[in-house]
Amino acid sequence: QVQLVESGGRLVQAGGSLRLSCAASGRTFSNYAMGWFRQAPGKEREFVAAISWSGSSSNYADSVKGRFTISRDNAKNTVYLQMNSLKPEDTAVYYCAASVIRLHPTTEDRNYSYWGQGTQVTVSL
Repeated sequence: QVQLVESGGRLVQAGGSLRLSCAASGRTFSNYAMGWFRQAPGKEREFVAAISWSGSSSNYADSVKGRFTISRDNAKNTVYLQMNSLKPEDTAVYYCAASVIRLHPTTEDRNYSYWGQGTQVTVSL
């Protein structure tokens, strides 16, 4: 089992920045690729970003490329999502997730076995 706890979500103005964190506990963190997903009210959950176990490769949704950066610190068992140039359409609950497909930062939520409870990000005009 892996337990994931997100933090860092809050209300921010459009154009601002936030850094989300996801702290993992339980099994060895470096055994997992990590991903961030989000779900806005009335919408399906969607992929945001993912990173391989080593941090050497990553994937991003087209909607966040160039604005968001995923990173991880295996010594601290933590994955981060740096979000810049935030837009109102980025408003959502953000979830981190762990995948046993550790070499490839998969974009499919069905490939993730463990999920956090989520943190709310609200971007105002």
